[in-house]
Formats: sequence, structure tokens, C-alpha cells
Amino acid sequence: MPKIIILTGCTRGCGRALVDRFIEAGHTVVGCGRSEYEIEKLQNIYPAPHRFDAIDVTDDASVSDWAKSVLSEVGTPDLLINNAAVINRSANLWELTADEFENVIDINIKGVANTIRHFTPAMIKRQQGVIVNFSSGWGRSTSPQVAPYCATKFAVEGLSKALAQELPEGIASIPLSPGVINTEMLQSCSPGVADNAPTPEEWSHKAAAFILNISASDNGKSLSVG
Repeated sequence: MPKIIILTGCTRGCGRALVDRFIEAGHTVVGCGRSEYEIEKLQNIYPAPHRFDAIDVTDDASVSDWAKSVLSEVGTPDLLINNAAVINRSANLWELTADEFENVIDINIKGVANTIRHFTPAMIKRQQGVIVNFSSGWGRSTSPQVAPYCATKFAVEGLSKALAQELPEGIASIPLSPGVINTEMLQSCSPGVADNAPTPEEWSHKAAAFILNISASDNGKSLSVG
């Protein structure tokens, strides 16, 4: 059955690859990203009923306005995927500036909370839906020089599981580790590892099918693609 899928961070990497897979499978995708140029490209490739907007998920007021418009014009999501994230430059924690640290926190944690805040009530009202918050292997283990990123992904794990305990029956909250993928982010901190990993395009075929099969019975589980 066709689903309405909300996907943050849809303009590059894993998010961009998932757009193609979900639409190929017959679903309606509503995506957001910060790059107006990339969003416009998506709008041209995939017109209505799909929808793509330039949104900064760290701006709660913008997310609120976006959610109201989407819920009114497209409908309540069956699947809310919080994929948007950034990683800090590789450095020891004490070498990173407060602004650098806050940027990772704002996008990777506050951005997730903002979309949940404004889309979840409609999902609860309908008593159906799945919330997938992208975690990481670095949300379950750690490495040096990526401390802010690790902190945010551990937070996503905790946030997702606590939310799972708050949601009524029929709704699920899942922290999902996508696995090791050759993205720009991984290239920035572990190029040797990234070079031997699948591309987002290669990964997306397995990942899209995996995500679409997540159900309310998985509520609160830490899941991994592959």
C-alpha cells in the first residue's frame, strides 16, 4: 500500500538515494534540505504528488510552518525519517570551538526533536505510523576525533527509546543505524573505511526495503541495516 514518507536531509548522500528508491516503489515522498538549489532540482525531477522544500530543521518555527502545510496539503505521514545530520571536523574535543560543537548538536538532536514535535501529534491522532531516527555505529560505540557526532548519535538512541515508551499503541519510534556507507561525511573522517564501503546508491536498495518493513511491533528496538 502506498505510503506518505517524510524524509529530512533529502538532497545528498543516503537521503537523496532513498528518495529514488521510495518513489520507484510507488510511495509519495515529502523531503526537506537546506540547499535551495538541490531542492529545486528535486522539484523538477519529481513533481506533485511529491514535495520538496528548503527547510532548516534547526529552526523550530520553520519546521512548524512546514509541518502544518504538509499535513494540510499532502496528509499525515506513514513514515517519518529523520536523516538530516552533520559531522564535526576531525579534531580532539577540546580543539573544537563552541560554535562547531553547537552546530552538530543543533542539527543532529534538535532537528530530530523539531520534526517529531510537529508531525507526531497527527500520527498519534490517526493511531498509526513509524518514526525512524537515523543513529550510527557511533551511536553505539565511540572513536576519537568525532566526539560531538558520537554524543549526538548516542542521544538519538536515547531519545528514540524514551519516545517509544511515550507513544500509544500503533506508533513506533526506532533508532536505526544505517551501517557503513561511502558518504561525504565518512570520507571527511575515515576515508580509508569509506573507500571500502558501498555507495549511498548501492546501499539504498537494501535500506529502503528494510525501512519500509519496519512496523509498530518494532517500537523501541535499536535496528541496523545489514
